[in-house]
Amino acid sequence: MSITHESIAIQQATERLVEIFGVPELAVGAPIAVRCDDDRQWDAVVDASGLVFAVEWKRSGSPGHVANAIRQLEKSKERACYGMIPVLAVPYMGEAAQELCAQAELCWLDLSGNARIIAPGVFYQNLGNPNRFRRAGWPESAFGTKGARITRRLLMEPDRPVRQRTLAASTGLDEGHTSRIVGKLVDAGLVERGKDGVRVTDSNALLAAWRDDYRFDRHHVIRGHIASRGGEELVQAVAAVLSRREELYAATALPAAWLWTRYAGFRLSTVYVSTLPAAGLKEELDFREEAKGANIWLVVPNDEGVFDGTELVDGIRCVHPVQAYIDLKNHPERSREAAEEIRRRLFLRGSDAG
Repeated sequence: MSITHESIAIQQATERLVEIFGVPELAVGAPIAVRCDDDRQWDAVVDASGLVFAVEWKRSGSPGHVANAIRQLEKSKERACYGMIPVLAVPYMGEAAQELCAQAELCWLDLSGNARIIAPGVFYQNLGNPNRFRRAGWPESAFGTKGARITRRLLMEPDRPVRQRTLAASTGLDEGHTSRIVGKLVDAGLVERGKDGVRVTDSNALLAAWRDDYRFDRHHVIRGHIASRGGEELVQAVAAVLSRREELYAATALPAAWLWTRYAGFRLSTVYVSTLPAAGLKEELDFREEAKGANIWLVVPNDEGVFDGTELVDGIRCVHPVQAYIDLKNHPERSREAAEEIRRRLFLRGSDAG
């Protein structure tokens, strides 16, 4: 976005904030440096019935750029902005970026009509409006079938830089493909290239961006039922059969979350298998294929990368916690709580943990 367009966008964001509060426009011209000990320049300021909102415009609402803006705004908050309420404004704020703002308790709005403003005596929320700025021919996501291998590998050791050549070798991708995917992640503000290699700038933002793009139904899911007294007994029985037959498998979603954290019981067992289960395997499992009342999902993944980082936990092979977290998106039962427990306890232990 050019300087001219940026000025228009800031004005539109200011008008949107004024419209939300239904007050006469009292916005001070942009940029302005007031009421902050570090002489921070805000893009605009709106006085709405005694509440002073300081608008910060960013040209992208990608999780990486939003996470960076949050860190900058947190510094301003620490340096005393004397009652000012920061509002982050972007063209479009996706679900992953919205979650980052919620975790930071940051007000935000976008030029697509969405907003969440929480202030003393004020709660305003308007969500679900589509992205008005999506361009025709939008480039392929960095989290596509093969690209997700890069993100998964980086999140396994988010504090450790890795050479791009090493990243390519460990994910089974050619160096050209790896470079293109890393470039997209760099452009999104999610990773950076340095002397030591590729480094994750904010693991929370990278995880959120991948989750936002992820769809479990891109895998081939076979829903069925196996007689069992509960999820724990079921996944143990399935694992025993698959191991005996030397089938490549890995528990994911709810059973993986339970095995990794012991956080919550479960009924539905989700298990990756490398190939479509043959009739003999189904018979040995006593598997009846049926969607209604299913307590077992056998899942043939759209990419073998889901098996990267698997480990035996209490004798059952599980996907890496990062994959389990991603696979819990839109799952039934207590999937959201289980996902947050994985994120909190297992692989986001640094300063950016939520």
